[in-house]
Amino acid sequence: MRHPTKPKRLYIDFDGFFASCEEQADPALHGRPVGVIPFAGARNSCVIAANAAAKEFGVKTGTPIAEAGRLCPRITLSPQRPDLYVRIHHRIVASVFSVLPVDVVCSIDELAAVLGERDRPEEVAGRIKHSIRTAVGERITCSIGCAPNRWLAKIAAGLDKPDGLKVLLPGDLPGPLLHLGLDALPGVGERMRARLKRGGIATLEDIWKADPGRLTSLWGNVTGARFWYALHGYAVEPPMTKRGSIGHGRVLPPGERSVKAARPMARQLVVKAARRLRREGFLARRLGLSAECLDAPAWTASTIVARANDDLTCLGALSELWAALARARGRAALFRIAVSFDRFIPSDEMQLELPLGEPDERPRLMRLNAAVDSINSRYARTLVGYGGCAPPGGYAGAKIAYGRIPRLEDFQ
Repeated sequence: MRHPTKPKRLYIDFDGFFASCEEQADPALHGRPVGVIPFAGARNSCVIAANAAAKEFGVKTGTPIAEAGRLCPRITLSPQRPDLYVRIHHRIVASVFSVLPVDVVCSIDELAAVLGERDRPEEVAGRIKHSIRTAVGERITCSIGCAPNRWLAKIAAGLDKPDGLKVLLPGDLPGPLLHLGLDALPGVGERMRARLKRGGIATLEDIWKADPGRLTSLWGNVTGARFWYALHGYAVEPPMTKRGSIGHGRVLPPGERSVKAARPMARQLVVKAARRLRREGFLARRLGLSAECLDAPAWTASTIVARANDDLTCLGALSELWAALARARGRAALFRIAVSFDRFIPSDEMQLELPLGEPDERPRLMRLNAAVDSINSRYARTLVGYGGCAPPGGYAGAKIAYGRIPRLEDFQ
């Protein structure tokens, strides 16, 4: 395993990305505190993104909207515009590519690249920042980290925010990291921190001094050893992950929080997710539905789907789940609903499952959906569909995405 003597990876983490996009798009917001909220008029929800000016007053992701107003009376609360963020994301990727090839698009506001043998981190980072300012705008800033591997480069990007640059040299480790808590380490969530604490590891220095075999035991798999080698500056990169599910969720506006009123939104979410299944070449074998309630416990259930990605079959599965939700939470005030498909197989591996002699409707339904998708794609909006009218707030499923990059088709 290689142990580089200089930084090999560069990681770009954009500062308050969604709120900064709003600020960039509206000159009236330049220099003002901005918070992004789920929809216009939201009161009982929280801020889902804040720009640097808002963060100076203590407003951050997850701050309740009412508290944000108390902390920063001058704050502008902008309803989310995910299509704007996706368009700006693509412009950013193109501007970074003009300086250095992007190796991995980690999320809508995080990118990673490989540094060449002759690349000087400080010079490359300066050129990237200049390219983004020129092509996208001065309100979109980023913090850049350079290190021997992508995991360390991501940590480095968070050490000098906002609009900073941090280079971690292998010979300097672990000094610049020792002040960090375990919650600052990518991939170490609350449960893992509790497990490590039970194993006698409470600080980053404890991890540094531990044996790789011990960490493997605590993690329960080889991830523990990989974590140790990455922390020590070896050329270890995260393994490729396979998609496990496709889904969409939505916080409901106040007037749409009954089980009856929320059903059109659920239909829209299922249709959007089914479209993604078709675009990505999957058939699903299970559909899940969950509901968070204001005055009752959360509810979740799932049902088997007969290897499908067509709208009619998926909406039929939703009807079964929605009837169960109505029986369990018929009088509850719903706050958020979400749908999720999983147990995938590739579309080209579909096997007929109906009894011999019974007509199979799936080929006909697949042709029907192909025609519908073609029409909607041609006109870049939903002209034909099964999901009903556009939902309040204008978006169904194409919300702010932290773990994936929405396609423009998601906003049709």
